[in-house]
Amino acid sequence: MRLKDKVAIVTGTSSGIGLGIAEVFAEEGAKVVCVARREKEGEAVAESIRGKGGSAVFVTCDVSVEEQVEELARRTIDDFGRIDVLVNNAGVNFVKAFEEVTAEDWDRVIGVDLRGTFLCTKACIGQFLKQGSGSVVNIATVHTMACMAGAAPYDAAKWGMVGLTKSLAVEYAARDIRFNCLSPGLIDTQIWDDIRNGAEDMDTCLAHWWSNIPMGRVGTIREIAQAAVFLASDEAAYITGANLLADGGMTSQLISTPSYASKAQQRK
Repeated sequence: MRLKDKVAIVTGTSSGIGLGIAEVFAEEGAKVVCVARREKEGEAVAESIRGKGGSAVFVTCDVSVEEQVEELARRTIDDFGRIDVLVNNAGVNFVKAFEEVTAEDWDRVIGVDLRGTFLCTKACIGQFLKQGSGSVVNIATVHTMACMAGAAPYDAAKWGMVGLTKSLAVEYAARDIRFNCLSPGLIDTQIWDDIRNGAEDMDTCLAHWWSNIPMGRVGTIREIAQAAVFLASDEAAYITGANLLADGGMTSQLISTPSYASKAQQRK
């Protein structure tokens, strides 16, 4: 088990990638503190992990609220005596034309995605320093490499997350506290469901996405969770300040062409 007896806080665990990370961390031996705003869904995740023989507790927390984040860290230390891993996954997905973006939209996205990452990290850093170790995995996005129209607040927050990660990696490297980003591409979550449900023609929709993903498929939540395990574990002891892309080759491709789309479709 790569995370045996490590205490890991994972935010945004009520669904999607956060839920998957919590489950796989528990499988790898971690004592998982599941964090979300939605109490019913979040508690169900922790209960499910315990039902499979894992160790998990749930804490209700809005990561954009400082007092709640500080209480999260206190409860974790009170219950487990330490914090080994922090996964900043909680985030707001956001798509809107920039001229329609309001200050409230901006504050909400930045507040959860970037401020939340700052607050959670700030709340844990004292314990990391006391222990002389710690690993932070920030869940970013391929938008940190190449952007799309209609996601300005989201992209700004995620680019800020990468900057924060690299700065802290340099600042704390000599004290054995590591900071890394994990940037997923298109993953089989609610976002992918929404894309398909909103498609006027499914064949055209799939051809578009497969032409932009060299592997010709979306990633699975478990694949992202396994990458998070690696970055959090001692296997990545010499890795800090990295932004690991898990995108099926999406951001490595220069340009998509119909021929590539056809080949990708033939593999399906």
